Amino acid sequence: MLSLPFMQNAFLASTFIAIISGIIGVFVIARNMSFLTHTLSEIGFSGAAFGIFAGWPPLNGMLLFTMISSVIVGQLSVKAARREASISAISSLFIGLGILFLSLANKTSSYATNILFGSIIGISRANVIQVIVLSAVVLLVVLFIYRDLKFDSFDHIGARVKGLWTNVLSIAFLVLLALSVSVAAQIVGSLLIFVLLTLPAASARYFAHTVSSMMAVAVGMSLIGVWGGLYLGYITNWPVTFFIASFECLFYIIALGYNHWRQG
Repeated sequence: MLSLPFMQNAFLASTFIAIISGIIGVFVIARNMSFLTHTLSEIGFSGAAFGIFAGWPPLNGMLLFTMISSVIVGQLSVKAARREASISAISSLFIGLGILFLSLANKTSSYATNILFGSIIGISRANVIQVIVLSAVVLLVVLFIYRDLKFDSFDHIGARVKGLWTNVLSIAFLVLLALSVSVAAQIVGSLLIFVLLTLPAASARYFAHTVSSMMAVAVGMSLIGVWGGLYLGYITNWPVTFFIASFECLFYIIALGYNHWRQG
């Protein structure tokens, strides 16, 4: 299996995607931004469709749309009172735009399927290099702002009292989240991006009690999910995304069961 170039590309890209998804996912859960991840997935779909319409690689279109819109969406949905309405309006708009761009580009439904559900088996070496570079950028920025970002994510009021630039940290995190969404969509697609960016981290908090250990557990679960999904997808010819989602949902169910057993 690993002697095949396309499987080598898939495993290499999925490894980096799993690492950044596990790390960023911990902050997504801590900052209660699962909703934003879901919204960015629709925006990513529209961006990828625009990339196809413009003759760009889909990832470039995703990066353009998610990075610009992440800060705007984040600011619109800060207040809980308008969060639900903002998400519904923005999601609907960008899904419609994505369908429009694909229609204008005269592409078949297979293009939409690849964007929505991923096409990791068909990822090229150039795509792998791009994923690695973007992942490295995300990891380096997280490392640089790790202490302040952790403080702001887990104790926002304390961070403000201490005088941290919480608004700057929020914007920086939104951009990091946009990059992570665009990169991770190469495996699970824009529709199921929240699987890797939320479920491993949500499961990890039941097994770990420090931020670093939560990240380690989340990354481990992400790696098992993508590696297992690629292997099972190869031997069964079923969609890789199905297996990844199944693994991560299973981990979450186990985590809930473990938490219930520990408390009972």
